Amino acid sequence: MTYRALLTITFVFGLPLILTSCSVKKTETTTAEVKTKPALPPEPVVNHTAANAEAGQNVDHGEWIVAPDKAHQELNAQHHSYRVIETRRVPGPWTPAPMTEVKDFALSKSDLDVINPGPGEYVHVMEGQRHGYKNLTIGITYTAPGGAPPMHTHQGEESHVLLKNQKVLYALGDKIFVKEGPYVINIPPGVPHSFQNLDDEVAELVVIFPTNVWEYDVLDYFPFNTPEAKALAEAAKNGTSSSPSGNGGQPESTGSR
Repeated sequence: MTYRALLTITFVFGLPLILTSCSVKKTETTTAEVKTKPALPPEPVVNHTAANAEAGQNVDHGEWIVAPDKAHQELNAQHHSYRVIETRRVPGPWTPAPMTEVKDFALSKSDLDVINPGPGEYVHVMEGQRHGYKNLTIGITYTAPGGAPPMHTHQGEESHVLLKNQKVLYALGDKIFVKEGPYVINIPPGVPHSFQNLDDEVAELVVIFPTNVWEYDVLDYFPFNTPEAKALAEAAKNGTSSSPSGNGGQPESTGSR
């Protein structure tokens, strides 16, 4: 058999095998590259609406919206330069829990009020005064991918706890940074702050306050539309960076735009 004939036979019978092998590898590569986003749980439903607001109450997205009084404005002015748009509270009449039965002490998440502070952001609120606490209020958030509350402040300190390995973009005072869970974050009194979920799944943060009242002031600035915040978010999602340079130390309480 001549060399030419042998080459022809090898080509004829070998080519399908080569093509099949390439096809399998291409299929495997394509399958590996396709990442399906997880199905998100349904959004919670707020339990307070304008229809059941008390006389003179402005209720929207499950919250009682109040015009900021002079005391709130002056207190905020001591910590930052932003304007206070409104104060938000939990609406609805309530009776103090008698604290005599197990059900008064052991609450399910479904027993809590639900508010919707911002797009993709819901909070199950355990307001302490309604549930037998003297110095404690807790919120459990449902923060969808990209979800965020408005920039806001509290009169007292706050702590955020995230147990899952998820990335969250934070604005804290004049600092913008990404933090990956599990973590605990300290938010001092009066410091403007917000957070945005960078993960593909819903983030459930637990927010803790050493007071039995749920109340916060909304500010006229949203921090995550800035080029710096968008660059940080993109870098964190791509896995190229988790925090900006020069963000060490305690966050400043003076906001800057």
